[in-house]
Amino acid sequence: MKDVHWPALKGYLSNSKGWNKDAIASIDESSSEVVSLLANPKSESFRHRGLVVGYVQSGKTANMTAVIAKAVDAGYNLIVLLGGVTNKLRAQTQRRIENDIVNRHRPLWQLYTTEKDDGDFTYPMNGSFTMPVEGRAQLVVMKKVTSRLETFRKTIVDDKGKPKTPLAILRQLKVLLIDDECDQASVNSSDNDYDMTRINAEIRKILKALPSVSYVGYTATPFANVFIDPYPLNQNDLDDLYPEDFITALPRTEGYFGAREVFGFGPDNPDNPESPEEAGRNMIRNVPTEKLGKLRPARAGDKDTFHPQMTDELEKATLWFLLSCAIRRARGQQDKHMTMLVHTSPYIIQHTRMAKLLEGWIKENQDALISKSGDLHNKMNQLLQEESSLVPFEYKDAYSLDDLIPHLSSVLDALEFAVENGESLERLDFTKEPKVYIVVGGTVLARGLTLEGLSVSFFLRTSMQYDTLLQMGRWFGYRQGYEDLPRLWTTAELASNFRALARIEEEIREDISTYQKDNVTPKEFAVRVRAIPGMAITAASKMRHAYRSNISFEGRHVQTIRFDHQSHSKVAGNWDAAVAFINEISGERVIEEQNKRKRWLVRDVSLKEIRKFLLAYDISEHHMDLKKDLLLGYIDQASDSLRQWNVGIITPSGENISAKPLGVLGTVNAARRSQLPGNERGYADIKALMSKSDILIDADPSSATTSDDKGWSGYKERRPNIPLLLLYVIDGKSKKQSDNRADLDAVGDLIGIGIVFPGTQDQAGDYFSVELDAPVPEQAGSEEEALAEALAEALDD
Repeated sequence: MKDVHWPALKGYLSNSKGWNKDAIASIDESSSEVVSLLANPKSESFRHRGLVVGYVQSGKTANMTAVIAKAVDAGYNLIVLLGGVTNKLRAQTQRRIENDIVNRHRPLWQLYTTEKDDGDFTYPMNGSFTMPVEGRAQLVVMKKVTSRLETFRKTIVDDKGKPKTPLAILRQLKVLLIDDECDQASVNSSDNDYDMTRINAEIRKILKALPSVSYVGYTATPFANVFIDPYPLNQNDLDDLYPEDFITALPRTEGYFGAREVFGFGPDNPDNPESPEEAGRNMIRNVPTEKLGKLRPARAGDKDTFHPQMTDELEKATLWFLLSCAIRRARGQQDKHMTMLVHTSPYIIQHTRMAKLLEGWIKENQDALISKSGDLHNKMNQLLQEESSLVPFEYKDAYSLDDLIPHLSSVLDALEFAVENGESLERLDFTKEPKVYIVVGGTVLARGLTLEGLSVSFFLRTSMQYDTLLQMGRWFGYRQGYEDLPRLWTTAELASNFRALARIEEEIREDISTYQKDNVTPKEFAVRVRAIPGMAITAASKMRHAYRSNISFEGRHVQTIRFDHQSHSKVAGNWDAAVAFINEISGERVIEEQNKRKRWLVRDVSLKEIRKFLLAYDISEHHMDLKKDLLLGYIDQASDSLRQWNVGIITPSGENISAKPLGVLGTVNAARRSQLPGNERGYADIKALMSKSDILIDADPSSATTSDDKGWSGYKERRPNIPLLLLYVIDGKSKKQSDNRADLDAVGDLIGIGIVFPGTQDQAGDYFSVELDAPVPEQAGSEEEALAEALAEALDD
């Protein structure tokens, strides 16, 4: 039968939504990849489970719609979409599916749900699903809540497993069940395997009741999903939702703003600290720690009495939002939505108070905001000039404040304030005329809900879980036509956490690429998630089956990027440790001086001498993924392959001279390394110490001059298979070189270290993954019957 739905969707994307050929080709390719991994709907029966990993606010729904269109063309005839846990998210999803697919060929669809508030799934009038008709498909978009799932299941079978939909019909239903945000609510988070959460239990019952079903989860934060137990002890009953058949990752599409673009990877290359890919776009503005007490309650017990105040940072964020709206209107984007997000507290009462604070401030300053003189006018003019210079406009239309005032007036006329939380789900409406919103809220803003036209975020909401923190990033997404305008006000600590997560996101995708590259399934190779000290990957209840797979530095390079720069004892102690070390290893060995780059190299240094230095050297406890005890533990464990080391001393040419001699080397040139601004936690973060070329200090000259560059791995391939320790002298008075840096301001010159370990990085790091070895019957032991009974009771509850 000729394809109908994908060609129609493709035409709609091109003609009505204005997608270009490259964007359509990308969605075509990525959706075909997903559909190719589904079970063949022509099969008599099947049960298939997979996972699709996207990026936060990256257009997962666009991929979903394309997958649905192609799946129906391939022969799937019942599409079930779990569209979030709130009425708003479900209605948003229903509306999108209808607009993009159903309305292209309305007579070819039978809808069990609508976009109305009361349009969620209910029992069909005849009490069952209908016999599918060739060429037509049935659609269900329902909330992921127990009552709706239970109603859906009872349309298939009753509580005793007796069919409610006739078996003849069930056998003809080829079901594609898509679980949007599948790490939310779907994963079993009970204390043990035999007391499943009700939503998880209902989804599993539904999958068991359907003769032919492909279950596909979509998420940008798959941490919980990859830790699902693929082998529950009671294997004769319900399977869990581990994606045993496939995991695939959606590509990063052009124009997407994600964690990498906003925060950078970190640590980056100190030789090019402003590289957008490494350092991130200059969008982040700091909220000092001492200001937090004016913006959110310090303790839960203060939430009822605390009243937020207008700080300089919140005022700047608000002013920049108004300016960005005016700029967009001047660019002819008055028909587009424009939004500011304020997310400071999880408490509902604080959302209302923050909204009132902002609304009151706008009303109080209404006239001053559009005046051509006065203090506020001067503040806005200065802010416009600062932001224009910090992030150069990508357009030639650099506006003066006087040019923007007429547009500011219309922005203020259109401005609305919305509170979005569990008690006010109906406030935002992007379905009609263009809106200008300042949105204050909590949990609803932390997942799923799209804030159209978001340009400014004021974000202080903390979380120590990877998945929760990433999902809060509503500023991720697409900003076509105003890529130069988005700004994020947040704390230095939150920015640092996001930067680390950007790297972990890429590592997960590298693991996922293994499935296609090596033709293996998730039952053969488990995705690993690197641990960050001080943070949890996901809720503890969802990590019951995760285990620490390894702690290894094999193939990695590590570097000190955080320093206790105000501690006289630590700064002096590290200098003394370096002096003693250099004097000791220079005894009878030859110090190779590389005059061109002002570097020194000592070969064949014993592990004993290396370990002695590392014991004396203080690594700041503020490092997220470099802990001294873990480093020494690995070195001791891998001592057989780390017996002999090379040691390099890296000093630049033409920079400041160290304040005091570095042992037998005398005074040496000291490198400039300024710090990231806005850190009030007592340490300096220089973000990067090492350059890739530094690690070639002991390489064969012919290898060192090879021009092909495959990143760090390419440089490491040119090195001998010997561990390398590098010492760096850093000028304690290093001055900032750009406005998004700060002076180092250390109490003395610093010593930084970098280490390059031999081997491959495939097994390096501190990772968690799920155990893939199925338990043998003996492991269940005599408790098997009791556990099975407990599971049955949970299912019947």
